[in-house]
Amino acid sequence: MSDNFRAMAWMLGAIIAFTSMAIAGRAVSLELDTFEIMLFRSITGVIVVVLVATSLGTLGQINRHQLGLHGMRNLSHFAGQNLWFYALPLIPLTQLFALEFTSPIWVILLAPLLLGEKITQIGAFAALAGIIGVIIVTRPFEAAITSGTIAAASAAVGFALSAILTRKLTRTQTITCILFWLTVMQAVFGLIGAGYDGDIALPSAAALPWIILIGFAGLIAHFCLTTALSLAPASIVMPIDFIRLPVIAVVAASLYSEPLDPLVFVGAAVIFGANYLHFTYGQRANV
Repeated sequence: MSDNFRAMAWMLGAIIAFTSMAIAGRAVSLELDTFEIMLFRSITGVIVVVLVATSLGTLGQINRHQLGLHGMRNLSHFAGQNLWFYALPLIPLTQLFALEFTSPIWVILLAPLLLGEKITQIGAFAALAGIIGVIIVTRPFEAAITSGTIAAASAAVGFALSAILTRKLTRTQTITCILFWLTVMQAVFGLIGAGYDGDIALPSAAALPWIILIGFAGLIAHFCLTTALSLAPASIVMPIDFIRLPVIAVVAASLYSEPLDPLVFVGAAVIFGANYLHFTYGQRANV
């Protein structure tokens, strides 16, 4: 089996994991707030990371180097993930996923500020096309922009900042170290956010399996995505990720009776085209 086919198999795992996390997040959103979800998800993640690292013999790779950069990276991801969970019960899942796919566009725009990279002509065109795609998805001139839409769009910015800072961390830090501090720091952030009012709701017996699923799914999704990118170029891997949109559309229609909005798919196709253009040709321009 070629590396490209193996990458596709790993991406199938990522798609299943991301979809599972959305379903589980919807299931607990009425019982727990976003900070509580993140707290219990991160505690699950800490346990999983430590157990896996121990079994693989990579526990010694965890160090306290660049804790400041880890902190900025995890705060960005924590903010993005909280906004994602906040938007989850408020807007259609297809709209949420379509707006999440704008994250690479924000990477193009923010990388010059944080990494000193230049925006190429292709990158600028891709960013403009991505913004047009967002307008098609949200249709701000036809309906009022809701808090859920704003949260979903803002989550993409948080994920983009996290991706940029992760790129810096991977130059000196291992995946085990990055995932360890990801889960530990976000558990602390979640504890502060959930406990600032002195009242942390514990998950019920019915919600606990969903919380565990969220913790496992988040780690599995990112591991599958990272593995796929190590096997095949981003121009092959990232387009596969967009299969998440029709998958979640079917899930939303089946489980939540959400209507299929053609314009969401049109806007998502524009966003996909912008990302594919940049991944395929923009990266070549940087070589």
